[in-house]
Amino acid sequence: MSEREFVVVNVALATMQPGAPYGAVRDGALAVRNGQIAWVGPRSELPQPLRTRTELDGKGGWLTPGLIDCHTHLVYAGDRAQEFEQRLRGASYEDIARAGGGIASTVRATRATAEAELLEASGQRLMRLVGEGVTTLEIKSGYGLDRDNELKLLRVARALGIAHGVDVQTTLLAAHALPPEYAGRADDYITLVCEEILPAAAREGLADAVDAYCEAIAFSPQQVRRVFEAARHARVRVKLHADQRSDLGGAALAAEFSALSADHLEYANAPGIAAMARAGTVAVLLPGAYYFLRETRPPPVDALRAAGVPIAIATDCNPGTSPVTSLLLMLNMACTLFRLRPEEALTGVTCHAAQALGLPDRGRLAVGMHADLALWDIDDLAQLSYAVGANPLAGMVRHGEIGRWS
Repeated sequence: MSEREFVVVNVALATMQPGAPYGAVRDGALAVRNGQIAWVGPRSELPQPLRTRTELDGKGGWLTPGLIDCHTHLVYAGDRAQEFEQRLRGASYEDIARAGGGIASTVRATRATAEAELLEASGQRLMRLVGEGVTTLEIKSGYGLDRDNELKLLRVARALGIAHGVDVQTTLLAAHALPPEYAGRADDYITLVCEEILPAAAREGLADAVDAYCEAIAFSPQQVRRVFEAARHARVRVKLHADQRSDLGGAALAAEFSALSADHLEYANAPGIAAMARAGTVAVLLPGAYYFLRETRPPPVDALRAAGVPIAIATDCNPGTSPVTSLLLMLNMACTLFRLRPEEALTGVTCHAAQALGLPDRGRLAVGMHADLALWDIDDLAQLSYAVGANPLAGMVRHGEIGRWS
C-alpha cells in the first residue's frame, strides 16, 4: 500500500528522544507526509487538520524508528562452515587465516562469482534483516581485494538497496586482508589501495566511507594511517575495525581521523576511549563475532559509558566470524554478553547506529526525520531484547511508503 499522507494511531511511541526512558509516549500518534515525519506526540494533542488523514491502526503495539544495522559484510560468496568445525577441533582464527583460510577463502569464492549471482545470494540475507524491521544498513566490501572486484562488491551493495527498497550505505574495506598475490608485500598492497582502489571508488561515487582492519593478522596502524590519509584526500569519511584481538591503539587512531565509528573494541584502552569521546566517534559493538569466536574479553562497556561514548550494536554479518542475519538476536546478546540494558541496546540499533553511519535524518521519531518506522506487537519494549528467536514485527514503513502492516 502506498500513501503519501497518513497518521498512525492507537500506538505507543518509542521516539528515542532524550527525557523519558526510550523517549516513550504511551498513547501517541505520528503523522507522515512526503516521506518524512510531519508530527509526533500524544494522541490527545494531534492537530485537528491531521485527524482527517488516512489512519493506520497500531493495535496497541509499540512504534519505533526503523532499525539500523551499521556494520555488515553482507555481500560475499560461499560459506566457511568447515572452518567453524576446525575451530571446534582446536584451530584458532589466526591458524586458519595463516593456512590460507579465513578471509582469503571467501575472497577466492567471491572473485569467482558474477555480480548477478552475488546480488541474488546477498539479497536473501538482506531480506532476513528487513524481515526484522531493518530499514537502513551498511555493507562493506573487503572480499575482492583488487580494484575490479572491490568495485564489483560496492556496485552489488548499491544495487541491493535499489532492488529491495532499503537504504544501503557502502563502505570500502579494501584494507581488510592481504591478498595472496601480495604475500610479503603489505606496503605495496596498501599503495594499491591508496592510489588505485580508493580513488576509483570515490570517483565512481561507490563508497560512502572507508574502513580498514587494524590488527596483527591484517594491517598495522602505520599502514591504516596511509589509508585514512588517502580517504581524507578523497573527502571520504572513515571507520575502523579497532582493537578486536589486541591493543594496537586503534581507538585513538580512529579518533585522530574523526572516524564515524570504531568497531569491536574488546581491547580498547582508556586513552583511546577518551579520544573517541572527544572526537564524537561511535563505539560499534559486535556481540555476534564475540559469541561465534568464543571470546572471553568483552568490550569495556563501563568505560565507554563513563566517557560518554555513544554505543551502537550491529550484526557484523559475514561468513567467517558472525554468520548472523538477525539484529534482534544481537539485542539479546548485547544485553546478556555485554550487560547492556534493553534501552541501551535499542538505542544502539536506532539513533546511535544512525550516528555511526553519519545519518542524522533517521534513528529517532521526530519532525523532519525520515519516516522509517517499525511496529511491534509487544507490551513492553524490553521484550525486543528479551525473547530469543522471537520476531514480533507487525508493520513497517520505509521512506513514508507503507509496507507490511498487520
